[in-house]
Amino acid sequence: MSYVKNVVEKFSMSNAKPTSVPLAAHFQLCKNQSPNSETEKERMKNIPYSNAIGSVMYLMVSTRPDIAYAVSCLSRFMSNAGLPHWGALKWLLRYLNGSMDIGIIFSKHSDDVNLIGYVDSNYANDRDSRRSTTSYVFTLCGACISWKSQLQNIVGLSTTEAEYIATTEALKEAIWLKGLLDEIGFLKQKVTVFF
Repeated sequence: MSYVKNVVEKFSMSNAKPTSVPLAAHFQLCKNQSPNSETEKERMKNIPYSNAIGSVMYLMVSTRPDIAYAVSCLSRFMSNAGLPHWGALKWLLRYLNGSMDIGIIFSKHSDDVNLIGYVDSNYANDRDSRRSTTSYVFTLCGACISWKSQLQNIVGLSTTEAEYIATTEALKEAIWLKGLLDEIGFLKQKVTVFF
């Protein structure tokens, strides 16, 4: 919790009104929102966008799968972020401000010793490339152990194709996780993946 608090304070968002979601649907981010004029570029030089992305990315990789999609979207603009991108990043910081107590909790008394995966795709949601986003999360004993939210490598031609691509990525991760857990003698049940 203290790292989240430090991040929120570092970017002067500790007094901001908390939000209930990491990235609201009204943020339709694209490269056209990047600065074009020298004045806009100069203004963005004073905004610590890349620094803030690095801070929230560390959080996401370590303990916060709930912000994976937002960080994936926002990190696409690190090389040339504009004010709309900064506004969306501040929204994420406001979410973190209101959700400092969220984290991953492993219980030694859990009866749920199953590896469960959830996978979904967001068809053609990238406004610049029209590529879809693959997102998945795997839980063991009720706690997240693996998660990902990333643009797909190719442009899917349909929602079904985007779902197949996402499912394939999640199943590859499920096979790897099952192999690891079998190797250490932890998993005896089958793996369940929900689409």
